[in-house]
Amino acid sequence: MSFASGLLSRLTEPLGYSFMQTGLLAALLIGATCAVLGVYVVLRGMAFIGDALSHTVLPGLAASYLLGLNLLAGAVAAGILTAFGVGWLSRNRTLREDTAIGVAYTGMFALGVVLMSSVNSFRDFSHILFGNILGVTPASLLTIALLSAGILLTVFVLHKELELTSFDPTHASAIGLDPDRLRYILLVLLALTVVIGIQAVGVILISALLITPAATASLLTDKLHHMMALAVAFSVFAATGGLYASYYLDLPSGAAIVLLCTSAFLVTLLLKTLSAEAR
Repeated sequence: MSFASGLLSRLTEPLGYSFMQTGLLAALLIGATCAVLGVYVVLRGMAFIGDALSHTVLPGLAASYLLGLNLLAGAVAAGILTAFGVGWLSRNRTLREDTAIGVAYTGMFALGVVLMSSVNSFRDFSHILFGNILGVTPASLLTIALLSAGILLTVFVLHKELELTSFDPTHASAIGLDPDRLRYILLVLLALTVVIGIQAVGVILISALLITPAATASLLTDKLHHMMALAVAFSVFAATGGLYASYYLDLPSGAAIVLLCTSAFLVTLLLKTLSAEAR
C-alpha cells in the first residue's frame, strides 16, 4: 500500500461511522459560528462575558435534566435571561458591565451547582461539563444547524451596525444607531452560540472555542472580513483535527479540539514574534 493510499484510508476510515459523520458536521457548524461571533467578542473586549455565559447556562441545563425537559431549551432560557440581566444591571452605566457580569456569573453558577447537587452522581452531568460531540444525534444536529443559521444570518444582516459599534460606538450614536440595543442583540447571539457550543466542548471549555480562533486571527490581520475568514479556518482545522485525534488517540473530543485551537494560537504568536524580531 502506497503512502498516499494509506493516508487516504486513515482519513476516510472514521467517516464510515454515522456518529463520526454527525459529530464532524456538528463540530464544523459550531466551530464556524463560534469563530464568527468570537471576532466581535475579541474586538469588543467581551472575553469575560463569553466565559461567564458558558457557566450561567448551567442552572438551565441542570433544571431541564431534573425535570426531564429538553436540555437545549433550558440552556437557551438561562443564557438569554443572563444576557438581558447583565444588560439591565449595567444600564445607564450605574454599574460597570464587568461587575454586572460577575454578579450574574457567580449567582447563576451557584444555582447550577445547587441543582446538580440534588443528583446522586455528577457523572450524570459529565457530558454537559466536558461536551460529547460524538453523541450528537441527527435531531440535535438539525437544531444546531437551525440555530447556527439564525445566528449567522443575524450577524450578516447587522454586520455594518455591529462593526461600527465595535470600532467606534461614539460615531455610531452620532449617526442614530443605538449601541445599547445592538449590545443586547450581541449578548443574545452570544448566549445562543454558547448553548450550541456546549454540545461540542462542554461548559468548561466553550469560552476557548469562542475566543481562541478569533484571537489567533487577530494576530494576523486587523481587517474584520479577513479576521472572520481566518478565525473560521482555524476553528474548522481544530474541530476536524480534534475529532480525528479523538478517534485515533482515544482522547476526549472537546479537550482535543480546544488544545488544537490553543496550539494554533501559540504557533501563530511565535511566528509573528520571530517575524517582528527579524525586521
